[in-house]
Amino acid sequence: MLILRCPAQLQLLEETLRKSLPTTLPVLGTVMTVARGNPASHEVLVDSWPHFGIVLTRLRPEDHRDPRDYYSNQLSVFYRDKGALQALLEGTEAVTRGRAFQILGLQDGLDEAVQEVARARGLKVE
Repeated sequence: MLILRCPAQLQLLEETLRKSLPTTLPVLGTVMTVARGNPASHEVLVDSWPHFGIVLTRLRPEDHRDPRDYYSNQLSVFYRDKGALQALLEGTEAVTRGRAFQILGLQDGLDEAVQEVARARGLKVE
């Protein structure tokens, strides 16, 4: 996953996400915040640039204090392809197994994908 820091990239991503409202709403707010100074210490990740399949926003890992606190490890996601979501959940460094987390998204299939990956890993999902 690539971390977007460049203001021009964040602006382009923001414009792209606005075209797919309301499904992009969980990530769009964070993209806008990061592009405007990032007072909340978040980061924006994409699987590729500029033709991305998934956007993930999260608190910077160095700002996580408690690995059991799923409120501070809140992830927001927008994906164009369910396969990109599966890949994200199954084996990237962006979503670590050593931390409790909650994932927010408005798209169909998100819950099923999370349940599938959790079952495959023998994990409990609440």
